[in-house]
Amino acid sequence: QVQLGESGGGSVQPGGSLRLSCVVSGYTYSGYCMGWFRQAPGKEREEVATINNLHETTYADSVKGRFSISEENGGDILYLQMNSLKPEDTAIYYCAAREFYDYTGHCLDDWKYWGQGTQVTVSS
Repeated sequence: QVQLGESGGGSVQPGGSLRLSCVVSGYTYSGYCMGWFRQAPGKEREEVATINNLHETTYADSVKGRFSISEENGGDILYLQMNSLKPEDTAIYYCAAREFYDYTGHCLDDWKYWGQGTQVTVSS
């Protein structure tokens, strides 16, 4: 069973930075597609950033140029560097994993594994 655990959330002022981490444990194998999601009260879950087995990344328009997703330790640690934070970034942030489809960068649709979430609050 694959388990994911987020950390690094907290409260910051607008314009500040945070770095979220997601540790992947349990039985794992190379080639997972990873992602960060966020959800604020009363709002739908939003895909923030993804990275596939080819280390190609995608970002929501709302975070482009401010957030950066990356991996270390062969994909066992996932990061989300968040700079120039805005109040609208306030949410619970989740890391998630899904299996890759092939070696051309395609991932399966289902986000199979999820972390517990970490709270990010941006306010003055």
